[in-house]
Amino acid sequence: MISLKISDIKLFMAKLLASSSFDQFILREMELQTFTVFSISGQFNEDFFTNEELEERKGDRCVLWSDVRSIAYSMIKGNKTPLALKIIFQLPRQLCEDLVHQSGGKLRMEDIGGLYINLRFEKKELHIITGTAIKTFTLDKTLEQEWDREVRSLLKDQGVAFEEE
Repeated sequence: MISLKISDIKLFMAKLLASSSFDQFILREMELQTFTVFSISGQFNEDFFTNEELEERKGDRCVLWSDVRSIAYSMIKGNKTPLALKIIFQLPRQLCEDLVHQSGGKLRMEDIGGLYINLRFEKKELHIITGTAIKTFTLDKTLEQEWDREVRSLLKDQGVAFEEE
């Protein structure tokens, strides 16, 4: 787990809201505080979709950031900065499998609860905290370290400056 403080919040928010940089991530939760609190659970409601639309999703029953990004953008844009923003992203299963394989660790996919990015904007500061949920006890931190490297790399590739805390 690492904690990163984003130096250029405006650039990061542009990458988050106006580009596809985070579109592949599963949205687990979002809470936005402006004049009121907006909350998105990230829970997929299958009944909303037709059978054809569900087939187009190819069995994917997750809410991706790409599904919500334009809605989030419309809630955030304006003249005033939000009071707070919290977003929890999860790495999709296939990308998680790729990272497990890449890390060369001893963990199996059934041992992994998820790899997470927690974004928190409060008091005019934006922090990213990585998280790794492992279902079994292990002293092997290889996957956690690889995930932390991957998140740093994602930010660097997007030109987002940060400080480790």
